[in-house]
Amino acid sequence: MTEVFISRKTFDDALNHFDEAGLSYFHNAADDPLSPAQLAEQLRETGATALMSVLTDRVDAALLDAAPRLRIVANVAVGYNNVDVPAATERGIVVTNTPDVLTETTADLAFALILAAARRLSEADPFMRAGKYKRWQLFQPHLGLDVYGKTLGIVGMGRIGAAVARRGALGFGMRILYYGRHAAEKAEQAWGAQRVELHTLLRQSDFVSLHVPLSDETRHLIAARELAMMKRTAILVNTSRGPVVKEDDLVTALREGTIAGAGLDVYEDEPQMEPGLADMYRHVVLTPHIGSATTETRLRMSMTAAQNASAVLLGRRAPNPVNPEVMDEVGEEG
Repeated sequence: MTEVFISRKTFDDALNHFDEAGLSYFHNAADDPLSPAQLAEQLRETGATALMSVLTDRVDAALLDAAPRLRIVANVAVGYNNVDVPAATERGIVVTNTPDVLTETTADLAFALILAAARRLSEADPFMRAGKYKRWQLFQPHLGLDVYGKTLGIVGMGRIGAAVARRGALGFGMRILYYGRHAAEKAEQAWGAQRVELHTLLRQSDFVSLHVPLSDETRHLIAARELAMMKRTAILVNTSRGPVVKEDDLVTALREGTIAGAGLDVYEDEPQMEPGLADMYRHVVLTPHIGSATTETRLRMSMTAAQNASAVLLGRRAPNPVNPEVMDEVGEEG
């Protein structure tokens, strides 16, 4: 019997971790995504007790029923909307994620998108490469927007949202507004961040950066109504989850000039984009879900997931449980 099923290609360090822990594993080293049916079949055949999954794996009740020996789903991501956590909890299966390790890296990308969209880099780079730059002009064809001293609105002041706010306040002298369930006292004291209602944030911010998890409450949090509240010179940045934004409404808003631009790393129907979005270049920057995509961070994510999986299989408490009540009920064996 296989103890750990690794659904996608991972780092050798993670495999070595399982070797050192004396745990057997099956590794989908081809890095080709498995369909839900393939994943269910292979989990059933291997009899795995741990699944090391990625956010593109749909871990629902049907999949969990196909793997009756499963004790833990170790998701290689900070978000876990791909996992039916209540179904896992009902079956006594621990679900874990990889918080903290990707905070700064994702915040780097969010701010990179702010800068790139504001300064129209997606247009300027191919313009230069095509040899179209002939002379300096006062009215350059790629006049952009200032970032320094502007107002930055953070929707979701969690770890990543706070890291983006810190970059804006300390690096670019920005006024920070934020919308969230709870007061972020540290951000308020350190950077003068102000907690406001969403409509106030949208109306006053020059840049709006989204950092909320995907849930029923946040799905289409930003749609036509919310986009219409934003400044015509505003830029929307999304590095959270694609369905937080109603993508067809965003395309319409960009076409009609309701807002100036967008920086997107995630998409509503990933990996597809809403028709028309790829043709937009003015103040629009698109990246293929690379928020955590640095070698150092992806390695840390993989190792965190591996450590979560091995801890549960060896009778210890997982470091990063999403549903800790499962471990409280089962208790520790070691």
